[in-house]
Amino acid sequence: MKTILKKSILLGIILTGFSFYAQNRSLDNYREPDQRGINVFEAPKDTLSTFSDVKVRVGGSSTLQYQSIDHENSGAVALKEIGGNFNLATANLDLDVALYDGVRMHLRTYLSSRHHPEPYVKGGYFQIDKLDFISEGFMSGFMKHATIKIGHMENNYGDAHFRRSDNSQTIYNPFVGNLIMDSFTTEVGAELYYQCDSGFLGMVGFTNGKLNQAVDNPDTGGASFLAKVGYDKQFNDDFRFRLTGSLYNTGAVRTSYLYSADRAGSRYYLVLEDEDASTSGNFRSGRYNPNLRNNITAIMFNPFIKFGGLEFFGTIESAKGKADSETEERTAKQFAGELIYRFGDSENFYLGTRYNKVDAEDANDGDIEISRFQIGAGWFMTKNILLKAEYVTQKHDGYGTASIFDKGKFNGLIAEAVISF
Repeated sequence: MKTILKKSILLGIILTGFSFYAQNRSLDNYREPDQRGINVFEAPKDTLSTFSDVKVRVGGSSTLQYQSIDHENSGAVALKEIGGNFNLATANLDLDVALYDGVRMHLRTYLSSRHHPEPYVKGGYFQIDKLDFISEGFMSGFMKHATIKIGHMENNYGDAHFRRSDNSQTIYNPFVGNLIMDSFTTEVGAELYYQCDSGFLGMVGFTNGKLNQAVDNPDTGGASFLAKVGYDKQFNDDFRFRLTGSLYNTGAVRTSYLYSADRAGSRYYLVLEDEDASTSGNFRSGRYNPNLRNNITAIMFNPFIKFGGLEFFGTIESAKGKADSETEERTAKQFAGELIYRFGDSENFYLGTRYNKVDAEDANDGDIEISRFQIGAGWFMTKNILLKAEYVTQKHDGYGTASIFDKGKFNGLIAEAVISF
């Protein structure tokens, strides 16, 4: 409790100290961290500049959930007893700094998360939209459409990660939980974007394939390649269409974290965990990691359609690979569809449903299947405050009789309050 109080006081002092920036908090080529950032994917590209001097934008977010979920399995492995109550509040601190005309940085720190109750730096990056720091107008024709990102950062594989909850930054997610296979990782690398006026877009990138950076074990490093192509067009005030295809490939790494890197953890606390489980230690409850440990090729397709207040977002994903100790590659497939209806004067209310299914060749249990259904609603009290709730049910099939997931399932209600600025 003292730690949380200290963090709150520190955050308050920081925010008070920078309150003089409150009149103009927007930055160039920037995804707003409030309701205005919903359905924004890559950072928007605009050559108009408002830069006059170094500008520091201090932001943050916080969430609090109430969980009332029941779980059960075959009884082969006793489950942790859980009930209805609040989870530990989570919080993020964001620093976004305009350093030069067309150059800014982003740094996110998890002040409190499920796996790291102590402050933990998620990562950060430089975003370059102009090369005027080399010479004014340098490659301006190319940079009119191009963006470069360099850092230890969240890598741009798929579109689902733009809608997922990132610790306490959950205002973009219409639901409380993320996908069952939650593709998210932070690796050191660089990405080059090109966004055409016609709506076509592309991205290529590479990383060192490592979540935890260190210089020891020099022979265990590798590299990962990322690519994305797509089309994103607002045809008129009511109709928008976007379709992208993404690739993440790594031939050999010590450990691939594509489906296990999120230290913030799942929102479904302690579901289908054993009696000795703890909130911080067993932070991936309800998710599935295919554990394609040493080489992996993953592809994801994401259609997005918005017509008036009605929107659809889909995920079709296939990941193939293996651990060095395995003789044959395995495949995990994921399918998800979200249907959201936003209404109100500023689309400040919504209703939504999501179906999510994973069909995988598991290393221990062979062919397994996990399915999840969510139905929820949300209310933006202001553009910075969101209240949302969902009913979730999840079922596991195909696991062996000795597995904790044999006949495993959970269902119940979870509500979340979000503040993001």
